[in-house]
Order: sequence, then C-alpha cells, then structure tokens
Amino acid sequence: MKRGGPVIAVDGPAAAGKGTLAKRLAQALSLPYLDTGLLYRAVGRLALDAGQDPAAPAEAFAQKLSPEDLARTDLRAPEVAQAASKVAAQPAVRQALVETQRRFAGECGAVLDGRDIGTVIFPDADVKLFITASPATRALRRFLQLGGDQSAPNAQAQVAEMEEALKVRDAADSGRKTAPLQVAADAQVIETDTLSAEDVLAQALAFARRRLGQ
Repeated sequence: MKRGGPVIAVDGPAAAGKGTLAKRLAQALSLPYLDTGLLYRAVGRLALDAGQDPAAPAEAFAQKLSPEDLARTDLRAPEVAQAASKVAAQPAVRQALVETQRRFAGECGAVLDGRDIGTVIFPDADVKLFITASPATRALRRFLQLGGDQSAPNAQAQVAEMEEALKVRDAADSGRKTAPLQVAADAQVIETDTLSAEDVLAQALAFARRRLGQ
C-alpha cells in the first residue's frame, strides 16, 4: 500500500507508557495519532453492553464500530480491559479492524500504538518501537492513572490486584495464536521502569529521526 507519510509503530504491554509516548511523538513529528487498543476496548464494551461474553464471536461489533463508540468515557474500566483482551484474541475481530488501522495511516502516515502494529498491521513500518516496564511499575501507573491515592489504607492491595490483572492480560496477549504480543526483530526496545516520560520521548524521538533521516 502506497503511503503519504511515515508510519511509526509503538507496541508494548498495557500501562507501559506507549500511549503517552505515541501521542507526544505524533505531536513532535506532526503526524496523526491512533490508539489502536481503543478499537478493541470499544468492541469489548459493545459486547458487554449487549450482555454477551466477550469470548463469544464479536466480529459483528467490530464491523459496526463508530466514532461515537471510540469517544465513550467508560473504555478504561478494568472489566473493559479484560473484554478487550478476549475480543482481540478472535481472528475475525482482528481482521475486521486491520483495514481500519491501515486506512488511517494511508493518507499522510501516522503514529499508531498497540500490540501488533510493527509485526502484523505494518510489518514495513518506517520506525518500530517496543515500550515495556515491569508489571509492578505498570500496575502503579495504572492505579495513579485511574485517580488512585497511594496514601489510602487499601492502596497497596489495589495496586497488587492491578498487577495480577496485568500479568493475566500479558499472558493472554502473548499467548494468543493470532497476532500475539511480541517484539518485532527490527524494533527499538525501551524499558521505562526508571525513565521519566520526557526521557522516553527523547530516546524514541532520537531513534525515529535517525530512521527517518531527519
């Protein structure tokens, strides 16, 4: 497929910081941005709303996805994350959303973040990044992202619960037969446990500009 601009793939597990990075990269490089994980969350949300087990065939929900579905404010809930993992394991759902992602980047390029951008959606991406961190670090980030208070009496238990949920999600994403979460052979891996968002951006931007010849 001929593209009108560079494609930057930002992959990695949940809560590793890839969304924050991808948005800032897109801004720095004047490219459109797409959170592809939001597509699967929206499909999972539709399945839950319909009273359906997200593990049941959900292709119909993927085919009728609308901009309004992506704009919902309840797509970050833990139950939606689990539902997203289940619908994302379905080949028919993934296939229904592949062209959506490719069309988005086709006109003028884009920065896309997800779990299979550099391996399946755009194996020929101009720049591939894999952003990761330990489950403990990611759990704390997710806790704070959802408005958690570290000084609350039950904060430690809540973070531990989120950590276990992330481990389950990682296992599901890495173990699925269709488009598993994995590091592309030509991706730049950035571990973010001890890095600030600014540090991660600086490393990623330097790598991207080298690859793009800027």
